[in-house]
Amino acid sequence: MPTVNDDTPAHLRGNGRPVAEERTISDLKVNGSIPRELDGRYVRTGANPLSGTSEHPFFGDGMIHGVRLHDGEAKWYRNRYVQTPFIKDPSVDILDPSVLADMTASKANTHIVGHAGKILALEEGHFPYVVDGDLSTVGPTDFKGVLKGSFTAHPKICPVTGELLAFGYSAFEPYLRYLRVSAEGKLVQTENITVGGPTMMHDFNITQNYVIFMDLPAVFDLQLAMSGEMPIRWDDDYPARLGVMPRDGTDDQVKWYEINPCYVFHPMNAYEDGDKIVLDVARFSHMWRDSAMDFPSPELWRWTIDTRIGRVQEEQIDDRPAEFPRVADSVIGLEHRYGYMMGMADNGNPDDPMSTAGTILKYDRLTDTRTQIELGRGCVGGEPVFVPSASPASEDDGYLMTYVHDAQSDTSRFVIMDAASMDNTPVASIELPRVPSGFHGSWIPASIAN
Repeated sequence: MPTVNDDTPAHLRGNGRPVAEERTISDLKVNGSIPRELDGRYVRTGANPLSGTSEHPFFGDGMIHGVRLHDGEAKWYRNRYVQTPFIKDPSVDILDPSVLADMTASKANTHIVGHAGKILALEEGHFPYVVDGDLSTVGPTDFKGVLKGSFTAHPKICPVTGELLAFGYSAFEPYLRYLRVSAEGKLVQTENITVGGPTMMHDFNITQNYVIFMDLPAVFDLQLAMSGEMPIRWDDDYPARLGVMPRDGTDDQVKWYEINPCYVFHPMNAYEDGDKIVLDVARFSHMWRDSAMDFPSPELWRWTIDTRIGRVQEEQIDDRPAEFPRVADSVIGLEHRYGYMMGMADNGNPDDPMSTAGTILKYDRLTDTRTQIELGRGCVGGEPVFVPSASPASEDDGYLMTYVHDAQSDTSRFVIMDAASMDNTPVASIELPRVPSGFHGSWIPASIAN
């Protein structure tokens, strides 16, 4: 891997530095006690450029990092590249038009989920990649020929029906497709959705009866792609809207609601409240307005769509910068009490990693309070994934999992925290080699991973 120097991009410094070696470690040191009820794998993907460098944080090759838990033990830690065309031939250019049109040319670097007995490594411009329980690549899937275009990195699994609800966007018409996958893993609906142009739609929302699209002012610009730049920019003239459609609906059933210009990568959750639909989201004031590295701080906001009068109430819930919001999988699309976020590291100095201090945030919507887990000086975590206990007595009866990087030792640990108490001391902490910063992950129970 290249050495870090003054010319190294910011996203490849500190714990953004990629790792070259794929490893399997079975002799893992555990501090605390791993709950025996946890039987499965925590897996998380991220951008880890095989060449050691990339022009943008989104362009790195997908590497999965996983920990296998069984019978109160940490059986292994593994990291594996998803074997995409970019790994087989590192000279492939991600911005080449023929590559952009090849739906198997995924970086598989954004999210990983388990559904219908399969583990899917995802990136929003291409087909999903199937990996097995040992993190080896099986290959891309087009759902037996039914999927004709891209597939989001952020599908939603309905806890009531077991359906996997998704979408795909494109720089070319049709700009947006809605996708519905049955609980058995069959793609049963593809619906073209009319939007204002080639919008970059990273995520969306579901409720018990609806899906909600976020048509926001980050749009594709192919001239940027032809010049070798990240091909998405902010457009002040593109209206910001929310589109509400029945989950088995059609394009002519979408109702659009205008909102103030902003960008959202990740919602926390959405649910119905009578004639209203409530969405909690990590909101940015804008995105990529000045450059491809223009990332303002996100904050927790709430949108309340009043479907009766056709308006959206917008309110800021917290001014604490935070991202990667999650809820318990059991309440996705339903009214939730608790939400969890990764607190953006405070007082960070890029030249002094020990100046940072990461947190995991918990929001209680009933009491309107925020509590947090302090990870310690020089320690930064990632997205908190909630895993319920075996017989949960409440929505927050379970664990929060994530990787934490310690700048002092330049190593990482996998932590299992008590979600109910939000105690700073982990239930269990597993010592690992350095796990680079990444994006999203999931708990994959043994019933799927095995």
